[in-house]
Amino acid sequence: MHGPALVSWLLAALAAGSGGYCGWRVRRWSTEPACGGHHRARRESDVLEAAMGLGMAGMALLPGVFWGWPYALLAAVLLVGALAGRGAGLRVHRLHHGIGALAMAYMALAMAGGGSAGGHAGHAGHHGQPGGLPLLTGVLLVYFGAYALWEGSRVLAVGGPVAVAPLPRACRAAMGIGMFAMLLSM
Repeated sequence: MHGPALVSWLLAALAAGSGGYCGWRVRRWSTEPACGGHHRARRESDVLEAAMGLGMAGMALLPGVFWGWPYALLAAVLLVGALAGRGAGLRVHRLHHGIGALAMAYMALAMAGGGSAGGHAGHAGHHGQPGGLPLLTGVLLVYFGAYALWEGSRVLAVGGPVAVAPLPRACRAAMGIGMFAMLLSM
């Protein structure tokens, strides 16, 4: 990720914390009895959010093509699952995770490729040239900015300032903010 090292480390800590919490939820769900389709959807969501959070943490500290291809494959699987899945809610949720995985692959490949010559691939942002396609980056910025605001408003709307916000929603809002910050730093 381009930008100050402190920002990269803070983003990595935020993403690792969110991903770690989702991983803990997966572990917790594996010890409880199954409750049907809703349990399976929650577990799938937690697995995907853990993978995204831990991948974001890795990308914030060590950007490169290493992260791009696994997330491109994950995006393909999720997008096919969104098209073939049953239930509108699950399809939309998989579509959101597919867009997130595509954005992760795009960022990794754009940061690794850079587009600058002279052996400085991956450091295009340091030379005034944007990494990636500006229009696609802008569309993803709008999407994740709107998602972070929407999810954040759901956290705040839980019951006013006295109520404790549900942690999974707060983690999703943090992940949306993290994706927005990573895209902004390209």
